[in-house]
Amino acid sequence: MTLELVEARRRRWKLYVVLLAVALIFFVIPFSVCVGSSTIPLEEGLKVLFKWLPVNVDVDEVHERIILEIRLPRVLMGCVVGAALSLAGAVLQGIFRNPMVDPYVIGVSSGAALGASLAIVLGVGFTIFGMAAISTMAFIMAMVAIMIVYNLSRVGGRVPVMTLLLSGIAVSIFFSAITSLLSVFAGEKLHGLYFWLLGGLSESKWEHVMVTAPVLASCLFVASLYARDLNIMSLGEETAVTLGVDVESTKLTLIIVSSLATSIAVSFTGMIAFVGLMVPHMVRLMVGPDHRVLLPCSALFGAIFLVLCDDAVRWLAQVATRTQIPVGVVTALTGGPFFMYLLRRRKREYVI
Repeated sequence: MTLELVEARRRRWKLYVVLLAVALIFFVIPFSVCVGSSTIPLEEGLKVLFKWLPVNVDVDEVHERIILEIRLPRVLMGCVVGAALSLAGAVLQGIFRNPMVDPYVIGVSSGAALGASLAIVLGVGFTIFGMAAISTMAFIMAMVAIMIVYNLSRVGGRVPVMTLLLSGIAVSIFFSAITSLLSVFAGEKLHGLYFWLLGGLSESKWEHVMVTAPVLASCLFVASLYARDLNIMSLGEETAVTLGVDVESTKLTLIIVSSLATSIAVSFTGMIAFVGLMVPHMVRLMVGPDHRVLLPCSALFGAIFLVLCDDAVRWLAQVATRTQIPVGVVTALTGGPFFMYLLRRRKREYVI
């Protein structure tokens, strides 16, 4: 088999994966808006979603309000958050050249948790550009955390990835300790704080989607511009420099992009763990390490994965628990075993 034929098959396979992801998105969204405490037939859901088409269809007004005002914003927010976390995970795994890295490793999540904890415990109340006090404080502290991590990591004009990792761990531990201290003084607000830290989509609104979706689109666009540089950096930073890549500038830009995507996501939904670890790794197994395909596919499959996890949460609430389960619990339950499997697999690679 010639090299050209093998490459042609690889390109065709990647195209199939992209088309599969797009098809799944168009299936998952109508399916998901029909799942919940009040089950809606799929046909009725499709009628509501495609009501804008020039076709005369009768739509139940109650179902229409449930879908358009409650479920569709939640589903779309799940798409945006899942895509943002997966995109950030794929970018950071490319920078660190390590599939066990996720968006929370550089301190973004602990910063967001501290900001939200401050807003909840102090009872701060205001709204900026559709962002409530909790989301605003979480976003601000997430960006403060990454600025601290980046400045701690700088050695001269360089930011070694190992130093960046260690700085992220140190800042995460420090911020998490302050968050734990605040929870001691939370009193009757402890339940709200605990629920936010677990992560969920139940409070999603159209305003949240309107704020987060443009940020995600911008982050995906910028990251895609650097996909070729990420491919070269996977060969090693020294090699990338000899091939003409401005490694430090690229690293800084991509760290900002991944941090912005992660912080805007967790500021509205709380700590949804393991999405940015699992999805990029599984997508890499399907399409390979080429970031030109890996980044958009990670975003698409991340959206699908988180929405399906939220569907499972709503289904369980309907048939079993009769109470709302944070979606972060489901992602953690799936991500924990996956992380152990990945750790075992990586451990075998180092056995001589």
